[in-house]
Amino acid sequence: MAKAKTAYVCTECGADYSKWQGQCTSCQTWNTVSEVRGVSSNAKGARGVRFEGFAGSLSAVQSLDDVSLAEQERISTGMQEFDRVLGGGLVEGSAVLMGGHPGAGKSTLLLQAVCHLAASVPALYVTGEESLQQVAMRAKRLGLPTKDLKMLSETSVERLIQVAEAEKPRILVVDSIQVMHVADIESAPGSVSQVRESAAFLTRFAKQTGTILFLVGHVTKDGSLAGPKVLEHMIDCSILLEGSSDSRYRTLRGIKNRFGAVNELGVFAMLEQGLKEVKNPSAIFLNRGEEAAPGSVVMVVWEGTRPMLVEIQALVDMAQGGYPRRVAVGLDQNRLAMLLAVLHRHGGLHVSDQDVFVNVVGGVKVNETSADLALLAAIVSSFRDRALPQDLVIFGEVGLSGEIRPVPSGQERINEAAKHGFTRALVPKANAPRKTISGMKVIPVTKLSEAITALEEL
Repeated sequence: MAKAKTAYVCTECGADYSKWQGQCTSCQTWNTVSEVRGVSSNAKGARGVRFEGFAGSLSAVQSLDDVSLAEQERISTGMQEFDRVLGGGLVEGSAVLMGGHPGAGKSTLLLQAVCHLAASVPALYVTGEESLQQVAMRAKRLGLPTKDLKMLSETSVERLIQVAEAEKPRILVVDSIQVMHVADIESAPGSVSQVRESAAFLTRFAKQTGTILFLVGHVTKDGSLAGPKVLEHMIDCSILLEGSSDSRYRTLRGIKNRFGAVNELGVFAMLEQGLKEVKNPSAIFLNRGEEAAPGSVVMVVWEGTRPMLVEIQALVDMAQGGYPRRVAVGLDQNRLAMLLAVLHRHGGLHVSDQDVFVNVVGGVKVNETSADLALLAAIVSSFRDRALPQDLVIFGEVGLSGEIRPVPSGQERINEAAKHGFTRALVPKANAPRKTISGMKVIPVTKLSEAITALEEL
């Protein structure tokens, strides 16, 4: 019997090594190289056939100008927020990877979607972690239509493909990819090699048959997807369902999408009937008190293809120890330290002996720089114990030399704030609208010192 080949693969970047080592020389990460047992020489022929035409049917070489540009028809999931994150709906032959923490609602959201889709589109739900009775009990508790959805409890990829070829579903859900295994691989399910080979096998099947494939993936303690990074390169769309256990709201964010906008955000509310979409996310994130409080201000962030109003809070207090604390929830902590230095140098506020805590209300994570000016305004408000007007909205990027830089889609941000009843906006001068917006007073600024002066005059 031929001996199986053993290799060592980095779980972060997928780099291969002939022996184990503590640090991956490709991505410079530590303790990510693990042993992988490959297929034996007897199975190499079958493996080569299995991956032939991985991206679909084999075709002849042709000019790029001759490729058909016919728009592919998308299938709606029945949830506008879900369709928004997917780029407008499901595309035939696409592979979608959904990740999230345990209990976030991944299985619930997919079960809701496929139960309604099964009435018009053949769908197959494959569960490897739960029994069929457990899935049926959840569907009954959520009040979902279960007549047309076909179920299968299986962890073998080969057996799964045989059933799928016989049933011919247009939508295939695999929950989850970490428990699937291929017979040719000797390692245990959930290992790097099993996850990679199983995902490649299923993705090839989806491409060649035009099946819409959903893969459910687990995440590690640091929030990244468990398994090799190469898994994210195989699939067409990667979405992440986030939400803390003490919050009723869940956010679905697009990490990668070949058929739509990246970083698109969908908001859902966890109810007894399952996940219900929130069509106006700004309304739930602007649930402010009746009285204005120091350190609170509303900013406009851009999520995917739409603006969203979010409240940001700051608390500045005298440091109790010798080293002041800098804590940021929902924002980049390193950027907070940088903006505090800019505030001291160009704004004249000395906060090196103060503890600074900032938080984005609602558990939203802000990744763009348009929150810089609003963050500094909240810090100034808390430091001086002076509340800002509740009808004020702020956005803008702050540079290291104290200049206020413009941000993309400034006109749309101001219009969104006006729709929600805001009457004043502190924005970069380059983002000031050319035409007057009814009921909105726009205050353009070019430097941080001008912005602080404008806040004092409000």
